[in-house]
Formats: sequence, structure tokens, C-alpha cells
Amino acid sequence: MSYSTAASSWEDMSTVQVQGAADECHLVMKLNGSQRCLFILNTPDCSQEDGFISYLRVAFCSFPAHLFPLAIFLYALWLLLLFMALGLTASKFFCPNLSAISATLRLTHNVAGVTFLALGNGAPDVFSAVAAFSHPHTAGLAIGALFGAGIFVTTVVAGGVALVKPFTVASRPFLRDVIFYMCAVFWTFVILFKGQMTLGETLGYISLYVLYVLTVIISAYIYNRQKRFINGPLQNSPAHVPALHSESDDESPGYTPSSSIQGCESEYQPLLPYTESTTQIFLGSLNPVDGRKWRRKPWYWRALKVVKIPMEVLLVLTVPVVDPDKEDRNWRRPLNCLHLLTGPLVCVLTFNSGKYGLFYIQGEFPVWALTLAVGSFLGLIVFCSTVNDRPPRYHFLFALLGFLVSAMWINTAASEVVSLLRTLGVVFSLSNTVLGLTLLAWGNSIGDCFSDITIARQGYPRMAISACFGGIIFNMVFGVGLGCLLQMFTHDNVVKLEPEGLLGWVLAGALGCSLAISFVLVPLQRFHLSRAYGFFLLVFYAVFLLVALLTEFGKIRMDW
Repeated sequence: MSYSTAASSWEDMSTVQVQGAADECHLVMKLNGSQRCLFILNTPDCSQEDGFISYLRVAFCSFPAHLFPLAIFLYALWLLLLFMALGLTASKFFCPNLSAISATLRLTHNVAGVTFLALGNGAPDVFSAVAAFSHPHTAGLAIGALFGAGIFVTTVVAGGVALVKPFTVASRPFLRDVIFYMCAVFWTFVILFKGQMTLGETLGYISLYVLYVLTVIISAYIYNRQKRFINGPLQNSPAHVPALHSESDDESPGYTPSSSIQGCESEYQPLLPYTESTTQIFLGSLNPVDGRKWRRKPWYWRALKVVKIPMEVLLVLTVPVVDPDKEDRNWRRPLNCLHLLTGPLVCVLTFNSGKYGLFYIQGEFPVWALTLAVGSFLGLIVFCSTVNDRPPRYHFLFALLGFLVSAMWINTAASEVVSLLRTLGVVFSLSNTVLGLTLLAWGNSIGDCFSDITIARQGYPRMAISACFGGIIFNMVFGVGLGCLLQMFTHDNVVKLEPEGLLGWVLAGALGCSLAISFVLVPLQRFHLSRAYGFFLLVFYAVFLLVALLTEFGKIRMDW
């Protein structure tokens, strides 16, 4: 290649670099393989401050050009593992500890359902939104994920429930949830139109959910009072009725207290008293595989379990779980003492991608070493002052530790998901909004989809449809509100929220239309959700997805 040709190529690359500095990292795909690494290193928009892995640098600088497809394939597998880790941490560690905290505080089902349970079910969505809002160039992921998940849940999940089990929805809770969700969507639409969110608007946004919680509590109180007045003194005697079998209109969606089912386990109890040693308790606690369940499950469940085993062992070693329905409250003395060492260490090393854990106190003693020393001291005290077969009085404090550590794990996985999705967006020239409404929304909502449809098949479609509309209110309000609030603490008092062109308005308009259609059509059907209505919701989502993708690829555009 001649000197003039090389100089021309370098000038073209310099021009692209200058343009790339102005939020144009996706231009890297227009360069030759040998020039991409230099572009990634010199373009500020391509820097990834959050997360432990700089996915753009690894893909473009660590892999040769001919192995670049291999890097994308490995990223896709890693993304699936991250979604799996999010679901596993939320379901087996985060939610049980929240249930234990609500039981310790003696909260009613309604209060626990719209606070702790909503946080447990929406943890992946909320933490993903907060991680996306940490930087302006990934805020589109949060908007796309929250709106996309809202459309997915209110159409695909609700439609699937209606197809599986046609039923009559509880009128008052349904109208209440749809009205509050429409208010949240309309408020978000106004904020997007303004292009910014102030501190007062953020606090008001979060206050909307507080008003929703108060409405649930007051409506449940009025409903129960009317029921006692109508039924008379026969209903005044306290009786335990599991939430799963209750048909109360104002019961919280999805809150089912854990019940100790001892009958099916009695045949496996030893005939003679047997006391496990400390070593046996520790090793038994680390085993995530139930031999009886393993033998009953099909091969694909076993294959998935094999993939999950390393994650489960890591989480078991670091996250304590308190179960108030068990006689021993899930007290595992050697393992819980180890949690006092590993739990705080995880919090320090995962907070802000471990940057604070690597700090040195007065330039000499690292923070992680201090955390390790304090945790070892506390673990030794607890080990010497407790016994294996009886939990201590302060055992409920382990639920708080488990809640904090599992939240840090979820936040870490969510940050990696956001960084990885942005990398895939750069590679495939996709906007953050379309990635949010597809991959991120599907990944965070697919678990809710299967669980709600399963609940409907078991004969409880009311609970399933309530979870569809009740849980996503929390996700949107806290996902946007908390994400903006945290950004205000670290940056300015005003957060810029600019939708990515026409696609942002298509997304907001589709969610508003789906809620408005449900608000009008369901009462017209006398609150009976038929299979025809479920099919209509599925068609609505397919049309929305087609319009969104055509808008993304420029087939549908609006000339202002």
C-alpha cells in the first residue's frame, strides 16, 4: 500500500474517531479488523466503567479478527448464564429472606405483597434499570426494558393465562392496578416528552407507589370489614386460610406464605435419633442436589441443574437463608458462621465493581483485609457461643445479611447484563432501546411468564393475572425513580431522559394502548377473560414487536 493510500486511510479513521467521541461507538463496525481495537481504546463513548469485564475491549482487542464470531457466541452463552444467575439468586435467596423479614416484622399479606414480595419478584428488573441509569448512554436500556417488560407481561403473560384458563377477573383489584399503572406510564410519557427529570419529580414518582400501597391496605381493610359485617360473628373467629386458596378480591397478588409440609417428608425421617456432626452439617449444607428429586426429574432438568450447580454452591457459601416455617429456621451453624466472613466480603468486593474493596486505609491496609478480619472475628464468636441443633435468638439478623448479600449479587449480575447488552448493540448496530425491549425484557420476564401460567393451570388464574399487573407497577416506578435518584446523588440534580427517536414513542404509546384496551375491553366483557381475548393480546404483542423492529431498521420513520 502506498504512502498516500495509508495516509488517506489514517485520515478516514481519525475522522471516524472524532465522530465516535460524540457518542458514536457503533461506528467501530465500519472499520477494518486491524483498526477496531485502536478505535475502542481511543473513543470515550466505548469506555465501560461499570462491571468487572470490559466487553468491548475483550471482543475487539483480545480476539483476532477471524475469531470475532467466537467472541460473540461466548458472549451469548455468558448472557444466558447471567440471566440464569439473576433468576436463581432472586428465587432461592433474595425472596426467601424477604419473606423471613416480613414474617419477623409480622406484616399482613397485603403489605408484604406490595412491598417485600414486589421487591423480590422485580429485583432483576429494578437492579437492571438502576444499573442502566448509571450512565446516560445506557439509559435507553432501562426505558426499553421497563416498557418492554410491561408490554410483554400485560399482553403475552396475561394472554397466556387467559388461553390456559378462561376466568372472571377480580374487578376492583384489576381496575385499581390498571389505573395506577396507567398513571405511572402517563407520568413517564410526560417526563420523556420534557426530556429531563428533576429531584421533585423523582420523589413524586416514588410517592406514587407509596400511594398505591396505601390504597391496597385501605381497600383490603374495607373489604375485610364489610365481609365480617355481612357474615356476622361466625367470621370473627380467627382461622388460618392459605392465600393460595383465598378468593378475596383485595388480596395481594402472588403472596403465598411458605407452609411446612411435613407429611410427605415423614417417611424419610430416621427411625432412631441421629445427631449430625459439625462437619456433616457443613458438607450437607453445600450439596444443592436433592437425590429424590434428581431421580424423578427428566434429563433436560438434570442437564440444567448441572449448569446451575456451580452458581448454587457459590451462593450457598456466601448468602444465608432464614426459613421461619422450619423448626430450626434453616440454622446451619458452621455454614452460618462462614457467612459472617464471606457475606460482608462479597458486599465489599462487588460494590461499585470492587473499587472500594481495593482501597487502602491510610495507604497501608486494604479494605477487603479489614472486612475479612472483622468477619472472621464475628464468625468465631458465633461459633463458640451457639450449638448445632438450636438457632440463637438473633438468628433473624441473618435474614438481613442474606437480603443485603443477595441484593449485591443481583446488582452485580444486572450490571454485567447491561454492559454486555450494550456491547451486542454496538456489534449488531442496534439501539439500547430495542435491546431493552427484547433481550433484557424477555430475560427478566420469562420466569414470571412460566410461573404465572403454571399458577393458572393449577386453578388460580386470579392470582396469576393480579401478579401480571401488580408487580410491574413496582418495577416501573422504582426502576425509573430509584435509578434517577441514585444518578442525582452522584451527578447533577437533573437527569436527562431522551428517547432514542421514534422508537421510544412507539414503545410508550404501545404500552399505553395495551393498558387502555384492557381498561375498556375487560369491563365490557363483564371482567371475563376468554380465550379469544387472550389470543387478541398475543396478536397485539406480535404487531407491536413488528412495528418496533421496522422502526429500528428505518422502514418506518417520521420526517419532522
